[in-house]
Amino acid sequence: MKEIFEWNRLFYNDLPANFALEVIFRSTVMFIILLLTLKLAGKRGVKQLSIFETVIIIALGSAAGDPMFYEDVGIIPAAIVFTVIIILYRSVTWLTGKSKKFEEFIEGKTECLINDGKFSIATFKKESLAQDEFFAELRIKSIEHLGQVKHAFIETSGEISVFYYPDEEVKYGLPILPALFNKKNKTISKDGIHACTFCGHTQELQQGNANCEICHKDEWVSAIKTFRIT
Repeated sequence: MKEIFEWNRLFYNDLPANFALEVIFRSTVMFIILLLTLKLAGKRGVKQLSIFETVIIIALGSAAGDPMFYEDVGIIPAAIVFTVIIILYRSVTWLTGKSKKFEEFIEGKTECLINDGKFSIATFKKESLAQDEFFAELRIKSIEHLGQVKHAFIETSGEISVFYYPDEEVKYGLPILPALFNKKNKTISKDGIHACTFCGHTQELQQGNANCEICHKDEWVSAIKTFRIT
């Protein structure tokens, strides 16, 4: 039967003192793995916290929790983990201040999702952001169609920033209300201004079929030009 306050077990769990070197190596490897995993998860996977902040929280939380509950986890190795994480944190913070490229790799960069009422298609391909999810974000901001939006950006935190057209500059745009957007069709049922459901480009079309001038897709929905109500 084990006795409480066995100091060697408490601090080292009966491991040799040079096990500290392995702890440093393990901590560094797991820190890098966490960082790369969350980087690949994308901004929306760690909304509000930056990827780097999330890594720090996970790493420190795990290091602090295990020695609190498990008798086979020594306090000294856990303290070494804390020290390594803080050193890595300081190092990464210093590097982000010195190198713009490294900062963009760690934190990402702000990307334009909507420009002049149309999707920035190239950005959408890079970001792990579904169209439905993006529309939901815009509807929360009382946006009915893309013609109300001058610019929209996805920030490094994963938040969506929106800049609006004033009422006098609002133009026809792709409706994002489900009842209207779900009426999309490849066949134009009546003459009028329609919006491409893929890129948001608007153009006047006649009955029949047509391809978008911008993205060459062929699915359309009637565009609307309502003002934003706040």
